[in-house]
Amino acid sequence: MNKKIVQTAGREQLGDFAPMFAHLNDDVLFGEVWNEEALDTKTKCIITVVSLMASGITDSSLNYHLINAKNHGVTKEEIAAVITHCTMYTGWPKGWAVFRLAKEIWTEEGAASTDKDRFQNEIMFPIGEPNPYGQYFVGQSYFAPVSTEQLPIFNVTFEPACRNNWHIHHAKSGGGQLLICVGGRGYYQERGKEPVEMTEGTVINIPAEVKHWHGAAKDSWFAHLAMEIQGEDASTEWCEAVSQNDYNSLK
Repeated sequence: MNKKIVQTAGREQLGDFAPMFAHLNDDVLFGEVWNEEALDTKTKCIITVVSLMASGITDSSLNYHLINAKNHGVTKEEIAAVITHCTMYTGWPKGWAVFRLAKEIWTEEGAASTDKDRFQNEIMFPIGEPNPYGQYFVGQSYFAPVSTEQLPIFNVTFEPACRNNWHIHHAKSGGGQLLICVGGRGYYQERGKEPVEMTEGTVINIPAEVKHWHGAAKDSWFAHLAMEIQGEDASTEWCEAVSQNDYNSLK
């Protein structure tokens, strides 16, 4: 018997704004359709990947469903055959786009699989490339654009013990930043306040002109979405690194 599929993302992200959509997503799509027994979950995963590929959707939703497919037993050989077959009907550019995502997810298992690979399989957003702002971080971090239109959104991933320097988002009006943890465990701290532990689903609102830092726990990878809030004359001031003593005091 398939393990029952449970989804709460609709209510967590849109419950207040669009409760009917949240209900349809969590209770109908995932609660009923995904748990219908005529098809096993592995088959449903493959159908979903093919449907999204055929529609030209190659964003974070396809990445999530590729990870879901792997987690429900779709092998590297099987997903390669599925994408190749689908490419014959949907077009070569779509095949290349989906293979780019799948190749990052179906990494070799065992000794050849890295901690980065394993963490990528745990989160639905891409880890991306080494962070171009790495000079303002202690340790290794990564940076991946999620949305570059309307509201810019970036996924920032921290290796264990990595954190950014103290910094301030300046703005004459508006401004600031919004963080949403999407995996692992980390911390956020404002100057003069106690650190706040961040785990998957934690939301942090950072007003303009507040000095702060955020980063991974010593024993965990950590990833958050970062959204810069539009403001007048907005800029970021990078300051000193978090002291080693203060960081080591965190649990």
